[in-house]
Amino acid sequence: MQNIPMELLRTFVTAIDQGSFSRAADIVGRTPSAVSLQIKRLEETLDVTLFQRDAHKIVLTAEGSSMAQFARRILSLNDEALASLRQPLVAGRVRLGAPHEYTASLLPDFLGKFAQSHPNVMLEVTSDLSKNLLKRQSAGELDLVIALHDDSATESGRLIHTEPLVWIGSADHSRHLQSPLPLVLAPPPCIYRSRMLEALNQLERPCRIVYLSSSYNGISAAVRAGIGVTVMAGTTTPPGSLTLTERDGLPCLGQLELRLHRAPGTVTEALQRLEDYIAGSFAGSSRIGPMGLGAD
Repeated sequence: MQNIPMELLRTFVTAIDQGSFSRAADIVGRTPSAVSLQIKRLEETLDVTLFQRDAHKIVLTAEGSSMAQFARRILSLNDEALASLRQPLVAGRVRLGAPHEYTASLLPDFLGKFAQSHPNVMLEVTSDLSKNLLKRQSAGELDLVIALHDDSATESGRLIHTEPLVWIGSADHSRHLQSPLPLVLAPPPCIYRSRMLEALNQLERPCRIVYLSSSYNGISAAVRAGIGVTVMAGTTTPPGSLTLTERDGLPCLGQLELRLHRAPGTVTEALQRLEDYIAGSFAGSSRIGPMGLGAD
């Protein structure tokens, strides 16, 4: 039975994350030509084409996108196994920042498993809006940040997940599709809020803010209680609510990217392990959806 060499998978994932073979070469400690050869070896092993070679920057094929998910899961399990056996060697503190909806729902499971494999690593987790978290990281308060981005052109951070934005209302939502549309919002600089208001303005759809809260639980409860409608990532629909569409007279909102940001100059074994573990968990988890209501 043929096996896929682990170093080929790691180079493949690094090339995706860095956006080019040359930047990936710096990370894995090889020349760009050596990286290109490794990708070619991987393609020959799999008998598929992973990248579109005629693009100005590397672009995954459909087979490449599928393989990327497998590669991250394999590498995550590999790193978890090694970490479990090398527990005493990995120690320290990592200050992690993440949007409210992730720290309240999906991350506890991920971080719980990470803590079991790395008992000597202390995690300090901070919840806030994505833009606030990035500002706090720039101020030196956070080592690693999980942040939502509304600009798909950004090349900062490490892309770990992409999903559509959807409108959410209560089971008895029809009375909320009146004019003006009642909105449940978080305060600025909430990305969901900005996308929602811009889309309604372009549609010239009258609206009014009926409930304002920076609390994850507060927004979730307001929507379920039928106070108004809101917007959230597609996988975060809470129980007791319904997804609304353009057929309900609401505009399409596009998608958001979830990215990992490491503080400049911060390189520790504990931080690298956590970053890779979170990226692999998002890529391979069947639990991405539903994650809970967000206010980011």
